Amino acid sequence: MSKPDTKSHSSSKLAFNTEMNFDYGVAIKVAPGVRRMVANNPGPFTFKGTNTYIIGHGEVAVIDPGPLDPEHLDALLAALAGERISHILITHTHRDHTDGVAALKANTNAPVLAFGETGRDRGARTTSPSGKAFVDLDFSPDKTLSDGDVIQGNDWTLDVIHTPGHAPDHLCFALTGERTVFSGDHVMGWNTTVVAPPEGHMGNYLTSLERLLERKDKLFLPGHGGRIEMPQRAVRAYLMHRKMRESAIFNCLESGDCFIPQIVPRIYRGLDSKLAPAAALSVLAHLEYLVERGLVQCEDSPVAIQSAFSIPQPSPLP
Repeated sequence: MSKPDTKSHSSSKLAFNTEMNFDYGVAIKVAPGVRRMVANNPGPFTFKGTNTYIIGHGEVAVIDPGPLDPEHLDALLAALAGERISHILITHTHRDHTDGVAALKANTNAPVLAFGETGRDRGARTTSPSGKAFVDLDFSPDKTLSDGDVIQGNDWTLDVIHTPGHAPDHLCFALTGERTVFSGDHVMGWNTTVVAPPEGHMGNYLTSLERLLERKDKLFLPGHGGRIEMPQRAVRAYLMHRKMRESAIFNCLESGDCFIPQIVPRIYRGLDSKLAPAAALSVLAHLEYLVERGLVQCEDSPVAIQSAFSIPQPSPLP
């Protein structure tokens, strides 16, 4: 088997943007027709907190109500005094994005729109990057959305883009006429996206990145962090980062390090211990993708961190 290719997108380099202008509880304009309010749930996986977006004026859509936080809810309702929420939109059903849905709906009676059932195994506490249950397994939208759907309000239109990878139900929303995409957790300017099996799937994630690369958008507004001003460059860099990570993992296997606990310290030097589970799951996602393509084999089903992986050897000639 040949070694994974790392030449594509080789001109891009990761450059994180950790600058963000905000105050908790304050809705500020971040793009034409778009306001953002940051929830006060900062952490190693949420950065400064979950971004809640308000689309339009008068009759508005809210994207990702965020965590269950009465102060965030009160601030959001106060910011929208005199306006009506016509849609509650969900990028994906991770709890830092959905726990506040029920309270917002109870106060507004707005319908909740999201992807819905995926037919895939979802993440649990045992497969959580943070060690906490992070998937809202009880979530059920009022209306399901599919790739290519269009959502309209009085002065705004959103195109729905299904972007599985970080989560199987992940959606991005493109603001028609503005070349602006609400990228959820699929592309975040402050850090790379966690892809943690079984919730995450590396092959789907890369395919979804390629889909966004085909577009000509000017601005991404992510689920965490600030504006991404050059989204095509960011997507190319993320694709290259993943290709280089895959190559590094393949090199580990070639040198005899065949278990994930051996691989993680080799490719994540100086890693914060709090991020070790996420790193292990990310390596697992890459290994699963290599197995799917026949470049690597696994002694067992590639779902356990302790499984041994190896490079298939060519069969001898008869």
